[in-house]
Amino acid sequence: MIRRILSTAALEFRIALRNRWVAIATALMVVFALVLAAAGAAPTGDIGADRLSVVVASLTSLAVYLVPLLALLMSFDAVAGEVERGTLPLLLTYPVARAEVLAGKLVAHMAILALAVGAGYGAAAAAAVWTDPASIAGLPALWRLMWSSTLLGATFLGAGYALSSFARRPSGAAGLAVGLWLGLVVLYDLALLALIVADGGGGFTTEVLPVALLANPADAFRLFNLSAAEATAAAAGVGGAAATIPLWQSALSVLAWPLAALGLAIAAFRKVTP
Repeated sequence: MIRRILSTAALEFRIALRNRWVAIATALMVVFALVLAAAGAAPTGDIGADRLSVVVASLTSLAVYLVPLLALLMSFDAVAGEVERGTLPLLLTYPVARAEVLAGKLVAHMAILALAVGAGYGAAAAAAVWTDPASIAGLPALWRLMWSSTLLGATFLGAGYALSSFARRPSGAAGLAVGLWLGLVVLYDLALLALIVADGGGGFTTEVLPVALLANPADAFRLFNLSAAEATAAAAGVGGAAATIPLWQSALSVLAWPLAALGLAIAAFRKVTP
């Protein structure tokens, strides 16, 4: 089984190289990470944290928006594209289970995200340490951000595969992917902020808000990284709730969401007929 998954992953990775997804994802992460490394470390002296820890807080905000978007762009046509090109019937004739096909695609796409994240965050860390050698103290927070960003990407990769299976057409899957990104990454937090303001510190803010944050993979990722960071004060908005939610709860959400998304994708793919 592992050999079949790795063979599928190698094929998908070569396709991504040919389509320049590796170069695009890496370039985007490096450019945005360096910009934030230059601009996001301005409040270092104000909050009493090392430069890299402040950069990590800024990179967390970047990852919440960019990593899910890259993951959905890579995955929205994973199944719908095979249907449109007419290659799905041939693919399913091979002695490879549908779950193994999706697992192979997931491994390849996660490898691309890991390369992009490593290059982007690594460049930002190098810039921070070069200007402030004491920033090396923030390396554990950077490492935590790296692997949790890859898991966040895995969640949205699985969601993209599920949407691709439901839509069965790349155009429809693309629209659903954009809607999912807007809903979970942008509109969800805006709705929570509006409810917090309307609640005025009542039961919603104290009881419902922590659960609502953990129920969103993007917010759980942000809370996990900010709750253990020295530079939490550099984050604003819903991220300020990091101090009130236990670290183990956000960590559990970060770990559980990729499995849930992959399970949903497998269930949806099994209903796709060639």
